[in-house]
Amino acid sequence: CCPATAWAREPGLSDLVVAVNLSAVHFKRGNLEQSVIAALEESCLAPDRLELELTESMLISDTDSVLATVKRLKQLDDFGTGYSSLSYLKRFEVDKLKIDQSFVRDLATDADDAAIVRAIIQMAGSLGLTTIAEGVETETALALLRGFGCDEAQGYFFARPMPAAQLPDFCRRFAG
Repeated sequence: CCPATAWAREPGLSDLVVAVNLSAVHFKRGNLEQSVIAALEESCLAPDRLELELTESMLISDTDSVLATVKRLKQLDDFGTGYSSLSYLKRFEVDKLKIDQSFVRDLATDADDAAIVRAIIQMAGSLGLTTIAEGVETETALALLRGFGCDEAQGYFFARPMPAAQLPDFCRRFAG
């Protein structure tokens, strides 16, 4: 959160949103909500600049507890959450649906993957959710995703993992 706040002060980076993957361990510790609030307060990061990504594995053992925590976090001024499984979309107040890289990887060569991705994007759109595809590695995959109406994409096509200090320059070059 602290680097994200610093980046937001730089020209052209004020709209940067940082996404953090959560695991079941974060929820089991019982202090996730307090940790998130403390991180936002300490860093002065606006809540809408932080997204928490939830995975299906964390819902298996204690769905009600996770659901309650997510609902409380959503009340922090449009706090963003993303979720990658379809079975809980009606119960969780999510904003984004992430398309797993296992479907994106062979998008251009596997008709079944293409059909699944297209259906996910259409369903998410019908539910008012933003879609983000992970694992985009080729221009062809990106073009197909755009054609299907996917809202966002991430993957090696855009950049490899990099040190945090390099991110501002990368964002300025990418946007330019």
